Amino acid sequence: QVQLVESGGGLVQPGGSLRLSCEASGFTLDYYAIGWFRQAPGKEREFVACINWSGASTYYADSMKERFTISRDNAKNMVYLQMNSLNLEDAAVYYCAASRYYSRFLHIAPSDYGTWGQGTQVTVSS
Repeated sequence: QVQLVESGGGLVQPGGSLRLSCEASGFTLDYYAIGWFRQAPGKEREFVACINWSGASTYYADSMKERFTISRDNAKNMVYLQMNSLNLEDAAVYYCAASRYYSRFLHIAPSDYGTWGQGTQVTVSS
């Protein structure tokens, strides 16, 4: 069964950090671009960051650029999102997704992704 499973979410205080993980099973991530998205209650799904197949290129939404870092370990079939300096606006369900096709490019649009995880909840509260 092809699936992505996120983990690492939880409750953190403002200014704190979390590291999210995304593990693939049933397929290898090697040739897919991977993206992280988030969705807060009552809001649309929002692009967070993406990484190309090799990990050499990354792209971030403006508000996450200086605080979040996306990385991947193809040998472990894993992708990570390190989140620092979290604030109340970062609270959301975070999803990882694999590009719909093999791709060496970066992808921002949700429609470019074909496999999604179930999400992991990030709560920011004092």
